[in-house]
Amino acid sequence: MLQRLETEAAESGRASLFRQIKDVLLGDRSGVRYAELAPQLSLSEAALTMTVQRLRRRYRELVREEIAHTVNQPVEVEAEMRHLFQVLGG
Repeated sequence: MLQRLETEAAESGRASLFRQIKDVLLGDRSGVRYAELAPQLSLSEAALTMTVQRLRRRYRELVREEIAHTVNQPVEVEAEMRHLFQVLGG
């Protein structure tokens, strides 16, 4: 799913940006502040925040799609999502 997200970013001409913010996208900020990172990416802090939010939303959509392929009933998707995030500590 992450590979698919990266491919989508590449197709939209944002492969380099994706690689640079991938760790932040996955929640590993390691003390990096958007205010410090944004200028390195030639973005405002607000634009970086919005970009990360949009990519996280798309990543959730891709996870949801994948889970939908593994359950018998569509109503089971949300329960599986909750379980997954609980297991992952999120």
